[in-house]
Amino acid sequence: MYKAPVGDILAALKAQGLDSALGRGVYAELTADVADAIVEEAGKFASDAVAPLGEVGDRQGSRLINGAVKTPDGWADLYKAWSAAGWNSLTAPEAYGGQALPHMLLVATLEMWNGGSLAFSLCPTLTIGAIEAIEAHATDDLKAKYLPKMISGEWTGSMNLTEPHSGSDLGVMRTRAERRDDGSYRIFGQKIYITFGEHDFTDNIVHLVLARLPDAPAGSRGISLFLAPKYLVNEDGSLGPRNDVYCHSVEHKLGIHGSPTCTMIFGDGKYGEEKGAIGYLIGEENKGLACMFTMMNNARLAVGMQGVAICEAATQKAAAYAKERTQGRTPGWPGAGMSPIIEHPDIQRMLATMKALTAGSRSIAYACAHAIDMAHVTEGDESRHWQERANLLTPIAKSFPTDCGVEVASLGVQVHGGMGFIEETGAARLYRDARITPIYEGTNGIQAIDLIGRKLPQSNGAHVLGFIDELAVTVDLVRASNDPAFGRTADKLDAALADLREATAWLLASMGEGKMTEALAGATPYQRQFGLTLTGVYLAKAAITPVDDGKAETRVALARFAAENLIAETTALKDRVMHGAESLAAVRAALA
Repeated sequence: MYKAPVGDILAALKAQGLDSALGRGVYAELTADVADAIVEEAGKFASDAVAPLGEVGDRQGSRLINGAVKTPDGWADLYKAWSAAGWNSLTAPEAYGGQALPHMLLVATLEMWNGGSLAFSLCPTLTIGAIEAIEAHATDDLKAKYLPKMISGEWTGSMNLTEPHSGSDLGVMRTRAERRDDGSYRIFGQKIYITFGEHDFTDNIVHLVLARLPDAPAGSRGISLFLAPKYLVNEDGSLGPRNDVYCHSVEHKLGIHGSPTCTMIFGDGKYGEEKGAIGYLIGEENKGLACMFTMMNNARLAVGMQGVAICEAATQKAAAYAKERTQGRTPGWPGAGMSPIIEHPDIQRMLATMKALTAGSRSIAYACAHAIDMAHVTEGDESRHWQERANLLTPIAKSFPTDCGVEVASLGVQVHGGMGFIEETGAARLYRDARITPIYEGTNGIQAIDLIGRKLPQSNGAHVLGFIDELAVTVDLVRASNDPAFGRTADKLDAALADLREATAWLLASMGEGKMTEALAGATPYQRQFGLTLTGVYLAKAAITPVDDGKAETRVALARFAAENLIAETTALKDRVMHGAESLAAVRAALA
């Protein structure tokens, strides 16, 4: 059973900047003791309440019965307990009942909810994103009517983007909106893959919907964002009549069975006197994509946390099994009979790889959250610096942990051997659940395009190159420690940073010369290269950051393992970035 890794989370938060920010006093009354208490309480709830219902959700799934979605047994009560404890309000604005806490604490709790059950945690994740979009772009009247109950958890939110013919390319979407004289709109269309578009957790669901007005410009410049609740809301805040929106069907999926993935129908006349789901504009007409990205950017980091959570859960499960399962005798095994498989070097290699990728993914995601926080609490040039850092890290924080989630969950199945392929151990569920994470909220290939096309060129490339220089300072500190336990860590990390500088400079030069096809061919390998390099450096940073938890030697050993066993891949990845385009073009004809 999953147990929230509270100690590891607190150590990572400290290494990635929470303590230094608290020391500056940028979070008003928040203290280190309060932050620790929040993480510890979240860990208890995740371990004791969420995790026990993860298997139930996978086994039962969500079902559409007479037009209503029935979630797995116990989930509705679990959600009510979760929201009653205030977890939905951590980072929400105080003006509407939120706690206005740092994003770092939010992502730390997201890791634990997802570690307990990724499928369950999707509902609050989408609601938190919807709150952010409404708070940033809606009118004061809409904020006053919807935010308090969304922040309290009484109502949830959903994000309605995808259509059968419009996945990543939202510019070709067909859902339409028509203006009404009272300032509202009528929405007509079909949306697919809508997470928790219908459920039994709450009385109302606030749908954020992308749609196109009749006179809108073509493509993505003509998309508007609307709020369309399941039930209309009266002036006194009570629920009114049912809106013309409903769940037509629920998908049967590889994983996340407990999460209802809905096909939503807007405006076919099933409810109401007039066809059309009543919606209210968020932001300006034809500016909806920019509004939605307020929700999507933070959702991408939240999905990255799902990858971290899967990594952690799979590692815990595999390590526990490896300690109990006996098979064969390792050289020098002193005990009677067979030795536990954790004594075999190959199992040790897999478990160490899992643990290193888990810690690296966590650190990358927390570093991104810290940058988001600092961009909000600072001003002027410092705020711009941190915003560029958050921009740079977001695609990596989404892609690397989710790729690792699949890789680590697969290794977890391998450690279990044949029992990993059997559902009763739970290793297979983690593998199945992990597979969606590199796909939704922008595929990891799209994240790579965003990374090289939009984020590297910030400040004409100065920001990313300056960031690499900052990473080198950590390596210098490792070398200056003169600790023999680090082995060749500093040398290996120096080589990885040199590889990253070279690949970065090549991409910036290629894009500057208009060679976008060549640059795009190397985008995904570069994203992996960046993530691996950050893993190596951040594990080293954690190893030299004083934390009084008795695990200092373990952190040094893990940093050394990553540097000497995993990071050398960056050289091969650099070669693919800089020299892979020609062979890719040559093989194109064979792919049809």
